[in-house]
Amino acid sequence: MASSLQTQHETQSGVYTFSSRPRAVPNRPKYRQAAPPLGPVNIRNEEQSSYGNIMYDRRVVRGNTYAQPILPITSQPDPVEFLRQQEARKRALSRKRLKEQFGSKTPEPLEGRMNIDVQTEMYLEELSDHIEDVSVECQTDMFLDKPATPLFIPAKTGRDAATQIEEGELFDFDVEVQPVLQVLVGKTIEQALLEVLEEEELANLRAQQQVFKEIRDAELVEVQRLEERERRLRVEKENRIKQQKAVLEKEKETADKIAARAFAQQYLSDLLPSVYSNLKDCGYFYDPVQRDIETGFLPWLMEEVTSTLEQRYVARTVLDMLIQDVTNQRLEAFEMKE
Repeated sequence: MASSLQTQHETQSGVYTFSSRPRAVPNRPKYRQAAPPLGPVNIRNEEQSSYGNIMYDRRVVRGNTYAQPILPITSQPDPVEFLRQQEARKRALSRKRLKEQFGSKTPEPLEGRMNIDVQTEMYLEELSDHIEDVSVECQTDMFLDKPATPLFIPAKTGRDAATQIEEGELFDFDVEVQPVLQVLVGKTIEQALLEVLEEEELANLRAQQQVFKEIRDAELVEVQRLEERERRLRVEKENRIKQQKAVLEKEKETADKIAARAFAQQYLSDLLPSVYSNLKDCGYFYDPVQRDIETGFLPWLMEEVTSTLEQRYVARTVLDMLIQDVTNQRLEAFEMKE
Protein backbone atom coordinates (compact mmCIF):
# COMPACT_ATOMS: atom_id res chain seq x y z
CA MET A 1 0.00 0.00 0.00
CA ALA A 2 2.80 2.36 0.81
CA SER A 3 4.43 1.66 -2.54
CA SER A 4 1.27 2.64 -4.43
CA LEU A 5 1.49 6.21 -3.17
CA GLN A 6 3.85 8.57 -4.93
CA THR A 7 6.49 9.85 -2.56
CA GLN A 8 6.72 13.57 -1.95
CA HIS A 9 9.51 15.69 -0.56
CA GLU A 10 9.61 19.30 0.55
CA THR A 11 11.97 21.59 -1.31
CA GLN A 12 13.76 24.59 0.09
CA SER A 13 11.01 26.91 -1.17
CA GLY A 14 8.36 24.95 0.80
CA VAL A 15 6.56 23.39 -2.23
CA TYR A 16 5.77 19.66 -2.41
CA THR A 17 6.78 18.01 -5.66
CA PHE A 18 6.42 14.44 -6.90
CA SER A 19 9.58 12.39 -7.23
CA SER A 20 8.22 9.28 -8.95
CA ARG A 21 9.94 8.02 -12.07
CA PRO A 22 8.01 8.68 -15.33
CA ARG A 23 6.56 5.67 -17.06
CA ALA A 24 4.29 4.81 -19.99
CA VAL A 25 0.56 4.42 -19.34
CA PRO A 26 -0.69 0.96 -20.47
CA ASN A 27 -4.22 0.25 -21.57
CA ARG A 28 -6.67 -0.44 -18.75
CA PRO A 29 -8.56 -3.77 -18.88
CA LYS A 30 -12.32 -3.56 -19.24
CA TYR A 31 -13.10 -5.74 -16.19
CA ARG A 32 -11.46 -5.79 -12.77
CA GLN A 33 -9.25 -8.76 -12.06
CA ALA A 34 -9.82 -11.05 -9.13
CA ALA A 35 -8.33 -9.96 -5.84
CA PRO A 36 -4.87 -11.61 -5.42
CA PRO A 37 -3.61 -12.70 -2.03
CA LEU A 38 -1.97 -10.16 0.23
CA GLY A 39 1.77 -9.84 0.22
CA PRO A 40 4.59 -8.71 -2.07
CA VAL A 41 2.78 -10.17 -5.13
CA ASN A 42 -0.16 -7.85 -4.49
CA ILE A 43 2.21 -4.90 -4.27
CA ARG A 44 3.85 -5.82 -7.56
CA ASN A 45 0.48 -6.18 -9.29
CA GLU A 46 -0.55 -2.82 -7.92
CA GLU A 47 2.64 -1.21 -9.20
CA GLN A 48 2.12 -2.78 -12.65
CA SER A 49 -1.58 -1.80 -12.92
CA SER A 50 -2.41 1.71 -14.02
CA TYR A 51 -5.19 3.72 -15.56
CA GLY A 52 -5.60 4.08 -19.32
CA ASN A 53 -7.86 7.12 -18.94
CA ILE A 54 -6.55 9.82 -16.61
CA MET A 55 -10.12 10.95 -15.88
CA TYR A 56 -10.51 7.82 -13.73
CA ASP A 57 -7.24 8.41 -11.90
CA ARG A 58 -7.92 9.50 -8.33
CA ARG A 59 -4.86 11.72 -8.33
CA VAL A 60 -6.29 13.93 -11.13
CA VAL A 61 -8.27 16.90 -9.84
CA ARG A 62 -11.42 17.53 -11.88
CA GLY A 63 -13.57 20.62 -11.90
CA ASN A 64 -12.72 24.24 -11.18
CA THR A 65 -9.33 24.45 -9.47
CA TYR A 66 -9.69 28.15 -8.57
CA ALA A 67 -12.43 27.54 -6.02
CA GLN A 68 -10.63 24.69 -4.27
CA PRO A 69 -9.10 25.56 -0.90
CA ILE A 70 -5.30 25.56 -0.84
CA LEU A 71 -3.95 23.98 2.29
CA PRO A 72 -0.73 25.32 3.80
CA ILE A 73 2.39 23.21 3.81
CA THR A 74 2.13 22.40 7.50
CA SER A 75 -1.42 20.99 7.13
CA GLN A 76 -0.77 18.34 4.45
CA PRO A 77 -2.85 15.19 5.13
CA ASP A 78 -1.12 12.09 6.37
CA PRO A 79 -1.32 9.24 3.78
CA VAL A 80 -2.13 6.66 6.47
CA GLU A 81 -4.88 8.88 7.93
CA PHE A 82 -6.23 9.51 4.42
CA LEU A 83 -6.45 5.78 3.73
CA ARG A 84 -8.14 5.20 7.08
CA GLN A 85 -10.75 7.87 6.31
CA GLN A 86 -11.31 6.38 2.87
CA GLU A 87 -11.87 2.91 4.32
CA ALA A 88 -14.28 4.37 6.89
CA ARG A 89 -16.17 6.15 4.11
CA LYS A 90 -16.42 2.89 2.16
CA ARG A 91 -17.74 1.06 5.21
CA ALA A 92 -20.35 3.78 5.76
CA LEU A 93 -21.48 3.54 2.14
CA SER A 94 -21.72 -0.24 2.42
CA ARG A 95 -23.83 0.03 5.58
CA LYS A 96 -26.11 2.56 3.90
CA ARG A 97 -26.46 0.32 0.85
CA LEU A 98 -27.31 -2.71 2.99
CA LYS A 99 -29.75 -0.66 5.02
CA GLU A 100 -31.49 0.52 1.87
CA GLN A 101 -31.55 -3.06 0.53
CA PHE A 102 -32.71 -4.94 3.60
CA GLY A 103 -34.34 -2.16 5.59
CA SER A 104 -38.06 -1.50 5.88
CA LYS A 105 -39.77 0.35 3.07
CA THR A 106 -41.89 2.59 5.24
CA PRO A 107 -43.44 5.49 3.26
CA GLU A 108 -42.70 9.09 4.21
CA PRO A 109 -45.05 10.56 6.84
CA LEU A 110 -47.64 13.20 5.99
CA GLU A 111 -47.23 16.88 6.83
CA GLY A 112 -47.56 17.40 10.56
CA ARG A 113 -46.77 13.76 11.39
CA MET A 114 -43.60 11.80 11.99
CA ASN A 115 -42.59 8.16 12.08
CA ILE A 116 -41.55 6.48 15.34
CA ASP A 117 -39.11 3.59 15.39
CA VAL A 118 -40.96 0.44 16.53
CA GLN A 119 -39.21 -2.90 16.98
CA THR A 120 -41.06 -5.52 14.95
CA GLU A 121 -38.34 -8.18 14.95
CA MET A 122 -38.86 -11.56 16.53
CA TYR A 123 -36.13 -10.94 19.07
CA LEU A 124 -35.93 -7.64 20.89
CA GLU A 125 -32.63 -5.84 21.32
CA GLU A 126 -31.70 -3.54 24.10
CA LEU A 127 -31.11 -0.03 22.73
CA SER A 128 -28.35 2.15 24.14
CA ASP A 129 -26.59 5.35 23.16
CA HIS A 130 -23.19 3.70 23.14
CA ILE A 131 -22.34 2.02 19.83
CA GLU A 132 -19.74 -0.68 19.98
CA ASP A 133 -17.13 -0.34 17.32
CA VAL A 134 -13.92 -2.15 16.60
CA SER A 135 -11.09 -0.81 14.42
CA VAL A 136 -9.36 -3.42 12.29
CA GLU A 137 -6.62 -2.63 9.81
CA CYS A 138 -5.17 -4.76 7.06
CA GLN A 139 -3.07 -4.24 3.98
CA THR A 140 -5.29 -4.43 0.89
CA ASP A 141 -5.32 -3.06 -2.61
CA MET A 142 -6.76 0.45 -2.55
CA PHE A 143 -8.17 0.08 -6.06
CA LEU A 144 -10.12 -3.16 -5.41
CA ASP A 145 -13.72 -3.18 -4.28
CA LYS A 146 -14.38 -4.08 -0.71
CA PRO A 147 -16.16 -7.44 -0.26
CA ALA A 148 -19.73 -7.37 0.92
CA THR A 149 -20.13 -6.89 4.67
CA PRO A 150 -21.85 -9.85 6.34
CA LEU A 151 -25.24 -9.23 7.88
CA PHE A 152 -25.24 -8.35 11.53
CA ILE A 153 -27.30 -10.73 13.63
CA PRO A 154 -27.60 -9.34 17.15
CA ALA A 155 -27.59 -11.61 20.11
CA LYS A 156 -30.83 -12.07 22.00
CA THR A 157 -31.02 -9.81 25.06
CA GLY A 158 -33.82 -8.60 27.30
CA ARG A 159 -37.42 -9.85 27.43
CA ASP A 160 -39.55 -10.77 24.47
CA ALA A 161 -42.48 -8.51 23.57
CA ALA A 162 -44.75 -8.18 20.57
CA THR A 163 -47.08 -5.61 19.10
CA GLN A 164 -49.97 -6.48 16.82
CA ILE A 165 -50.96 -3.88 14.20
CA GLU A 166 -54.32 -4.54 12.61
CA GLU A 167 -55.25 -3.61 9.09
CA GLY A 168 -56.20 0.07 8.76
CA GLU A 169 -54.58 1.18 12.04
CA LEU A 170 -51.66 2.97 10.38
CA PHE A 171 -53.26 4.95 7.54
CA ASP A 172 -55.47 4.59 4.43
CA PHE A 173 -53.57 5.69 1.34
CA ASP A 174 -56.65 6.61 -0.72
CA VAL A 175 -58.03 8.76 2.10
CA GLU A 176 -54.74 10.28 3.28
CA VAL A 177 -53.51 11.14 -0.19
CA GLN A 178 -56.45 13.47 -0.95
CA PRO A 179 -55.15 16.45 1.12
CA VAL A 180 -51.71 15.99 -0.44
CA LEU A 181 -53.21 15.97 -3.93
CA GLN A 182 -55.33 19.02 -3.13
CA VAL A 183 -52.26 20.89 -1.87
CA LEU A 184 -50.18 19.85 -4.88
CA VAL A 185 -52.89 20.76 -7.39
CA GLY A 186 -53.59 24.06 -5.62
CA LYS A 187 -49.91 24.95 -5.48
CA THR A 188 -49.50 24.03 -9.15
CA ILE A 189 -52.47 26.16 -10.22
CA GLU A 190 -51.30 29.04 -8.00
CA GLN A 191 -47.78 28.82 -9.42
CA ALA A 192 -49.18 28.73 -12.97
CA LEU A 193 -51.35 31.80 -12.29
CA LEU A 194 -48.37 33.61 -10.79
CA GLU A 195 -46.27 32.75 -13.84
CA VAL A 196 -49.00 33.96 -16.21
CA LEU A 197 -49.38 37.21 -14.25
CA GLU A 198 -45.62 37.63 -14.24
CA GLU A 199 -45.45 37.08 -18.01
CA GLU A 200 -48.24 39.64 -18.58
CA GLU A 201 -46.50 42.12 -16.31
CA LEU A 202 -43.21 41.57 -18.13
CA ALA A 203 -45.00 42.05 -21.48
CA ASN A 204 -46.53 45.32 -20.22
CA LEU A 205 -43.14 46.47 -18.94
CA ARG A 206 -41.52 45.65 -22.30
CA ALA A 207 -44.27 47.55 -24.17
CA GLN A 208 -43.88 50.55 -21.86
CA GLN A 209 -40.12 50.37 -22.22
CA GLN A 210 -40.48 50.29 -26.01
CA VAL A 211 -42.73 53.39 -25.90
CA PHE A 212 -40.25 55.20 -23.67
CA LYS A 213 -37.43 54.17 -26.01
CA GLU A 214 -39.29 55.53 -29.05
CA ILE A 215 -40.01 58.82 -27.24
CA ARG A 216 -36.38 59.07 -26.17
CA ASP A 217 -35.15 58.36 -29.72
CA ALA A 218 -37.50 61.04 -31.10
CA GLU A 219 -36.30 63.55 -28.51
CA LEU A 220 -32.70 62.65 -29.27
CA VAL A 221 -33.28 63.19 -33.02
CA GLU A 222 -34.94 66.57 -32.31
CA VAL A 223 -32.04 67.62 -30.06
CA GLN A 224 -29.53 66.62 -32.73
CA ARG A 225 -31.50 68.59 -35.36
CA LEU A 226 -31.58 71.71 -33.15
CA GLU A 227 -27.85 71.34 -32.38
CA GLU A 228 -27.09 71.03 -36.11
CA ARG A 229 -29.21 74.09 -36.87
CA GLU A 230 -27.47 76.09 -34.14
CA ARG A 231 -24.09 74.96 -35.48
CA ARG A 232 -24.97 76.04 -39.04
CA LEU A 233 -26.19 79.43 -37.81
CA ARG A 234 -23.02 79.93 -35.78
CA VAL A 235 -20.79 78.96 -38.71
CA GLU A 236 -22.75 81.27 -41.06
CA LYS A 237 -22.46 84.14 -38.59
CA GLU A 238 -18.71 83.63 -38.23
CA ASN A 239 -18.31 83.53 -42.03
CA ARG A 240 -20.30 86.73 -42.45
CA ILE A 241 -18.22 88.48 -39.78
CA LYS A 242 -14.99 87.35 -41.47
CA GLN A 243 -16.23 88.58 -44.86
CA GLN A 244 -17.23 91.97 -43.40
CA LYS A 245 -13.86 92.31 -41.69
CA ALA A 246 -12.10 91.45 -44.97
CA VAL A 247 -14.17 94.10 -46.85
CA LEU A 248 -13.39 96.73 -44.22
CA GLU A 249 -9.67 95.91 -44.32
CA LYS A 250 -9.72 96.06 -48.13
CA GLU A 251 -11.44 99.46 -48.10
CA LYS A 252 -8.98 100.79 -45.50
CA GLU A 253 -6.02 99.50 -47.52
CA THR A 254 -7.41 101.08 -50.72
CA ALA A 255 -7.95 104.41 -48.97
CA ASP A 256 -4.40 104.31 -47.58
CA LYS A 257 -2.99 103.57 -51.05
CA ILE A 258 -4.96 106.45 -52.64
CA ALA A 259 -3.80 108.89 -49.92
CA ALA A 260 -0.19 107.73 -50.27
CA ARG A 261 -0.31 108.11 -54.06
CA ALA A 262 -1.76 111.61 -53.86
CA PHE A 263 0.85 112.63 -51.30
CA ALA A 264 3.62 111.16 -53.43
CA GLN A 265 2.43 112.97 -56.56
CA GLN A 266 2.19 116.25 -54.68
CA TYR A 267 5.61 115.75 -53.11
CA LEU A 268 7.31 114.69 -56.33
CA SER A 269 5.85 117.49 -58.45
CA ASP A 270 8.65 119.88 -57.32
CA LEU A 271 11.25 117.19 -56.67
CA LEU A 272 11.50 115.64 -60.12
CA PRO A 273 13.23 118.56 -61.96
CA SER A 274 15.88 119.02 -59.29
CA VAL A 275 16.51 115.26 -59.10
CA TYR A 276 16.89 114.97 -62.88
CA SER A 277 19.34 117.85 -62.95
CA ASN A 278 21.42 116.40 -60.09
CA LEU A 279 21.50 112.96 -61.73
CA LYS A 280 22.54 114.48 -65.03
CA ASP A 281 25.33 116.42 -63.34
CA CYS A 282 26.49 113.27 -61.57
CA GLY A 283 26.66 111.40 -64.86
CA TYR A 284 23.67 109.14 -64.53
CA PHE A 285 22.19 110.48 -67.75
CA TYR A 286 24.79 110.06 -70.61
CA ASP A 287 25.14 109.60 -74.38
CA PRO A 288 25.13 105.89 -75.26
CA VAL A 289 27.57 106.21 -78.17
CA GLN A 290 30.02 108.23 -76.14
CA ARG A 291 29.67 105.85 -73.20
CA ASP A 292 30.24 102.88 -75.47
CA ILE A 293 33.38 104.43 -76.94
CA GLU A 294 34.71 105.29 -73.52
CA THR A 295 33.95 101.92 -71.89
CA GLY A 296 34.37 99.58 -74.84
CA PHE A 297 36.48 100.93 -77.70
CA LEU A 298 39.19 102.96 -75.90
CA PRO A 299 40.18 100.16 -73.41
CA TRP A 300 40.44 97.69 -76.32
CA LEU A 301 42.53 100.13 -78.34
CA MET A 302 44.91 100.71 -75.40
CA GLU A 303 45.33 96.93 -74.89
CA GLU A 304 46.12 96.39 -78.58
CA VAL A 305 48.66 99.23 -78.60
CA THR A 306 50.29 97.87 -75.43
CA SER A 307 50.55 94.36 -76.87
CA THR A 308 52.03 95.70 -80.13
CA LEU A 309 54.64 97.73 -78.25
CA GLU A 310 55.54 94.73 -76.11
CA GLN A 311 56.02 92.59 -79.21
CA ARG A 312 58.29 95.25 -80.77
CA TYR A 313 60.28 95.45 -77.52
CA VAL A 314 60.73 91.72 -77.43
CA ALA A 315 61.79 91.67 -81.09
CA ARG A 316 64.37 94.40 -80.53
CA THR A 317 65.71 92.59 -77.45
CA VAL A 318 66.09 89.32 -79.41
CA LEU A 319 67.79 91.17 -82.31
CA ASP A 320 70.22 92.86 -79.91
CA MET A 321 71.09 89.52 -78.32
CA LEU A 322 71.70 87.92 -81.76
CA ILE A 323 73.92 90.80 -82.84
CA GLN A 324 75.87 90.58 -79.62
CA ASP A 325 76.39 86.84 -79.97
CA VAL A 326 77.53 87.14 -83.60
CA THR A 327 79.91 89.92 -82.64
CA ASN A 328 81.37 87.90 -79.79
CA GLN A 329 81.86 84.86 -81.98
CA ARG A 330 83.66 86.86 -84.74
CA LEU A 331 85.81 88.55 -82.11
CA GLU A 332 86.85 85.22 -80.63
CA ALA A 333 87.60 83.79 -84.10
CA PHE A 334 89.72 86.82 -85.00
CA GLU A 335 91.70 86.53 -81.78
CA MET A 336 92.38 82.89 -82.40
CA LYS A 337 93.76 83.61 -85.92
CA GLU A 338 96.23 86.10 -84.59
